[in-house]
This record gives sequence, C-alpha cells and structure tokens, in this order.
Amino acid sequence: MNLPNKLTVLRVIMVPFFVFFMLTDFAGEAGKWIALILFCLASLTDMLDGKIARARNLVTNFGKFMDPLADKLLVCSAMICLIPLGKLPAWVVIVIIAREFIISGFRLVAADSGIVIAASYWGKFKTVSQMLMVIVLIADLGGVFDTIGTALIWISLILTVVSLIDYIAKNVQVLTKGGM
Repeated sequence: MNLPNKLTVLRVIMVPFFVFFMLTDFAGEAGKWIALILFCLASLTDMLDGKIARARNLVTNFGKFMDPLADKLLVCSAMICLIPLGKLPAWVVIVIIAREFIISGFRLVAADSGIVIAASYWGKFKTVSQMLMVIVLIADLGGVFDTIGTALIWISLILTVVSLIDYIAKNVQVLTKGGM
C-alpha cells in the first residue's frame, strides 16, 4: 500500500476517535479540542494524499474509490455530531448528505458504464468550505466567529447545491447511457 492510500486509511481510522471525543465527556472540556485537532489532522491528510499521489504518480483505483469516501465519512460524521450540540441545523446536514448520496449513486452508474468522473473544482471548494465550517463550529470561539460560522454554513450549503448542479450538468450523459 502506497503512502497516499495509507493517509486515506488513516483518515478513516481517525473518524471514530473524532466522534468519540465530540460526543462524550470522556476528556471533559479538552474533548472538543482533541476532536478539533483530530479533525484538522484528518483534513490535512485529505490534502496531502492527493498531492502526493499526483506528484509521485501513485494514483490507484483504491485511492480513487476510498479518498472521496473517506472525505464524506469525515465531514458527514462531523456535521452529524454538530446537530445535537445545537451548532448546525439538521436540515442543512440532510441537504449536504443528500447531495453526497446523489453523487455517489451517479458515480456508481458511471462506473458501471465504464465512465470515470473526476472531482470538479466546485466539489473541491465545497469540501474545503465544509471543513472550514466544521472547524469554526467546533472551536466555538464566540463573537465574530459566530458570524463567520453562520456565513460558512450558508457558503457550504450554496456550494453543495452548485456543485451538485454542475456535476449533473457536466455528466448528464451518464443518465442516458446508464439506462435511467
């Protein structure tokens, strides 16, 4: 297993630990900071694995499959954890997760037709905005950061919808070739 794939697997392994510290009082007030550090480290592995894979020509089918799955697992888990803490409305999380299911289904249909669909810049912007949103909401620093958090929720939501529309518009042939 190459380094980028190891980083992807590490990101997946970090998710349950992140969730544990987000949702329990095991470490007291330090729990949220431990969760925040885990989330930031996991987010960095997302950036690193892709850069290393492309720079060293280490792109694999495992990486193509697992990297976006690991991203979804990390970000969706974080957003779900933020709901009971009152930091993120459930309807926002539902819209974002629905987009992920739609795109994943789209990719499955495309793969069945032998079509590989690369991530778009809109999707990358969406992921970065969601990660920043999660970081600001977990840190919960108050003051102007509350406004920044609210802005990031809306930016993430808008980029989620825009990236979905862009994705479908650019790949509509998948629907006709896939027999849908």
